[in-house]
Amino acid sequence: MKVKGSTSIGETTGRTEPARRRNNRAAETEQVSHVDFKMVTFSLGGKDYGIDIMKVKEIAKYSHFTYVPNCPPFVRGVYNLRGEIISVIDLRRMFNLSLEKEHEQGAENGLILRLENSLIGVVVDLIDKVVGIATSSIQPPHPIFADINIKYISGVVEHDGRLYIILDVERIFSRDEERVTEPAQYSGAEIFDASVPVAKEATQEPVGSPASRGKASAAAGTADSIGFTFVTETLATFANFFVTSVNREWVEKRFREWRTERGPKKEDSQLTSTDDAQAFLSSFFSPFSDRFWSEDYAALARKLLPASAGTSLNIWNPGCGKGFEAYSLACMVKQQYPKTRLKVWASDKDLLNISTAPNLVFPQEVLPRPWRGFAVSGKNGYSFGAEIKDLVLFEYHDVLHTNTLPDVDLIVARDLISFLNPEDQQKVLDDFYEHLNRNGVLVLGANERIPESDRWKSTGDNDMVAYRKI
Repeated sequence: MKVKGSTSIGETTGRTEPARRRNNRAAETEQVSHVDFKMVTFSLGGKDYGIDIMKVKEIAKYSHFTYVPNCPPFVRGVYNLRGEIISVIDLRRMFNLSLEKEHEQGAENGLILRLENSLIGVVVDLIDKVVGIATSSIQPPHPIFADINIKYISGVVEHDGRLYIILDVERIFSRDEERVTEPAQYSGAEIFDASVPVAKEATQEPVGSPASRGKASAAAGTADSIGFTFVTETLATFANFFVTSVNREWVEKRFREWRTERGPKKEDSQLTSTDDAQAFLSSFFSPFSDRFWSEDYAALARKLLPASAGTSLNIWNPGCGKGFEAYSLACMVKQQYPKTRLKVWASDKDLLNISTAPNLVFPQEVLPRPWRGFAVSGKNGYSFGAEIKDLVLFEYHDVLHTNTLPDVDLIVARDLISFLNPEDQQKVLDDFYEHLNRNGVLVLGANERIPESDRWKSTGDNDMVAYRKI
C-alpha cells in the first residue's frame, strides 16, 4: 500500500524495480524468522490498524448495548460480557473517521481490550487477522499515515504489501491523559469521567506473557502460548466452545494440526470468523452425530450396561438433537432387555429439533439391519412403530435448569459439556452425578475427558468415553 505523494517504507530512490522487489523479499524473509511482536489487525475508515496482541483479550461480536445517558457520542454504552459489565467505545466515532453502514440489528465487530486491571470494548469496521512481525520493522509514526492524532500511534509497519498503523491503546484510554477539546482527539479520560463502569479483569493473564515487548527472546518463547490462548478465546466467541480440562488435550492437539494445515505463517492459524471456528472444530464431534448408530458402535454402549437390568432401566439423553441418538439408545436397550420396563428421556433446548424428533422419517437402509424390525413403512418413508416410540419421551429442556427426572442408569451427553462455560460445565457434571444411580454410567463425547476421582472412574475406551459413578 502506498500513500499518494510518498514512497513505500524501505523504498530507495534510484533502485530498479526488480532489485527493489528482491531486497524487499529478502528483508521480509529475514523478519519472519525474527518475529517478536504480534498484533490483531482490523480496519477503521478504510485503513488498516493493529493493536498489540498482549492488549487484546478476545474478539467480540457486540449486540444489545445498554445506553448510558450523558456520555460522549463515541461511547456506545455498556455490554454484558458473560456477567462482566464493560464500557464499549466506537473507535470510528472517537476519532471522527468515516463509518461504514452500521448494523441496525446484527452484531458489530469489535475487540475486548485488557488495559492494566480493566477491560474495555471497542467497535471497529472489520476484524482481519493476527499478524506477526519483527519489532525492528516498525517505523516511527508520521502524520501522513493516519487520520488519528500522532500521539496515539506507536508506529507503522508494512507487511505483505499492506501498511498497518499500530495504536497505543494504553495512551488512548489512559486516565492520566491531559484533556483535549477537539472531538477528533479525545484522550480517553472523558470516558471514565462519564461514569461508565469498566469491568475489572476476571481472568488470568495469558500463560507465559512476556514482561516486556522489547525482549525479543521472551516474546518469541511465548508465541505459541499466545496463539493458543487467542484461539481458545475466539472459539468461545465464534462457536460458544469453551476450552477447559474436559477438552484441552484435544484442542492442543488440534491446534498443532491446524497450524500445519494453514501453512508457515503463524498469523494464518488464528480464527477470525465463525467459519474458521467451525472448520477448527470439524474433527471434534463424536461418531454418528445426526445419524443412527452402527451395530458396532451400539455394541460399545451395550458393554456399559448391566448384565441384568432387573425390572426397569432408565436413560437420559440431554442434547438429543434431531432424535437419532435417542432412538438408537431405545433400539439398543429394547433388543438387549426385551422384557424390562425401559424409558429414554430425550431433551434439547432447540425447539425445532425437539418438536420434529417424535415424527422422525428416514430411508430404511440408514437403520442398522437388526433394528429394521422396529420400523414401519409410511407414505414418506420409514418411521418407528409404537414399540420404540413409546419408550422415548422427547421434551424441551435446558440442561442448566432443574428437572424432575427420576434417577437414571445411563446418561448419554456426547459433545454437550464443551459448549457450556466453565462454571456451567461443573454445574452440569454435578447434576449428572446426582441423577445417576450407584454404578450408573455417564457417556461423554469422543474428545471429552473428566479426571478420575472419588466420584468417577473411567470405564470406556477411546471409541466411547464413559465414566462410572462410584
